[in-house]
Amino acid sequence: MIIRTKHWFLFLLTATVLLALLLALRPAAVQVSVSEIQAGYFAETIADEGRTRLRDTYTISAPIDGYLHRVELEPGDAVQAGQALLTLEPAPTPALDARSLEQAREQLSAAKARLLAAEASFDSSEQERRYTEQEYQRHQGLQQQGVISATQLERLRHEWQRAQAAERVARAAIDVARYEVENARALLAITDGSRSGDARILQVLAPVSGLVLQRHRCCEGVIMAGAPVLTLGDLHQLEVQVDLLSADAVQVRPGMTVHLERWGGDTTLQGLVRRVEPAGFTRVSALGVDEQRVPVLVSIESNPELWQQLGEGYRVEARFVLWQGDDVLSLPTSALFREQRQDAGQTNDQPGWAVFVAKNGKAELRFVEIGRRSGLVTQLESGLQSGELVITHPPASLQSGDRIQYSRRR
Repeated sequence: MIIRTKHWFLFLLTATVLLALLLALRPAAVQVSVSEIQAGYFAETIADEGRTRLRDTYTISAPIDGYLHRVELEPGDAVQAGQALLTLEPAPTPALDARSLEQAREQLSAAKARLLAAEASFDSSEQERRYTEQEYQRHQGLQQQGVISATQLERLRHEWQRAQAAERVARAAIDVARYEVENARALLAITDGSRSGDARILQVLAPVSGLVLQRHRCCEGVIMAGAPVLTLGDLHQLEVQVDLLSADAVQVRPGMTVHLERWGGDTTLQGLVRRVEPAGFTRVSALGVDEQRVPVLVSIESNPELWQQLGEGYRVEARFVLWQGDDVLSLPTSALFREQRQDAGQTNDQPGWAVFVAKNGKAELRFVEIGRRSGLVTQLESGLQSGELVITHPPASLQSGDRIQYSRRR
């Protein structure tokens, strides 16, 4: 009896040691994270950064060369249509150096001399005209008496007309000389470069009501025609420009819903695609890659009171809704991977989409059919049921049937 009990004891001890060895040598459970398959709202979207802009801006420039008075308006100031924005006066006369001043004096003296010469020439022309007129009148009577021929009288009449024309030329030369004298005197009138100080003031008025967006010039001084001074705009016309990749822009249509996020406020603003520009451009990305971008303009449809702090050139994140549904099964995109599918001992040429499902503490391989994608979430068409748990970011070494320990992620 004692021998039989001893045998049983050795048997139990050996079984216990073997069981402990089996448990020690068994592979440990793989630590994974899982996510539950749920049905709910799903939207296929395209997201990209954009910036706010005004549909219409007005750049106020100097219409003529002149002297600009100091601009008191500052960025953010409200203006009304018809309000005076800029004040211009004629530019100051340039100062003359000693050489230019002496030349101006000599030009005045020369102009006076030409005036005297023109007056003398006029006196001579006037005397010649009077003489030819008297000769013509005297010979006219002789021709009536038959003393001279009509040809001689015609020649005298012609000389009289030439004398009249020469007198008119001389009179015009006097006017020209007088203008030259006045011009030379005007050049000498202001020699120190001072402002004219006359009352010929030009005011530039605001074309529309709005706000001052930029002030390009504030201080007074000489300004050239066409130089920008102020930029005006109405913030109620604010919209968003998003430069999408051309491959994404072809999927966007006018009237599509756009969610404007991460603009600095607590709410998501709603917008609509107003226009997709027909021409794209090339932009170099941060990685140095040439990208073809297309400007897409989005109108803000939310109440202006929600985004009254937005201004021109502010950054926003736009999410374009291409498709949406209310009762759609979806799963995390990180749970999907490609796997060669075998059906009835035959291998398909194209690998299919698969996931690992957490079931009874083990990983189970499951092939699925997917639909639309939206960033981190993908639409599920078949292969899984609502409530099942899929493994996200499965390790490369994970095989179907392996033991797992998981933590659920939301």
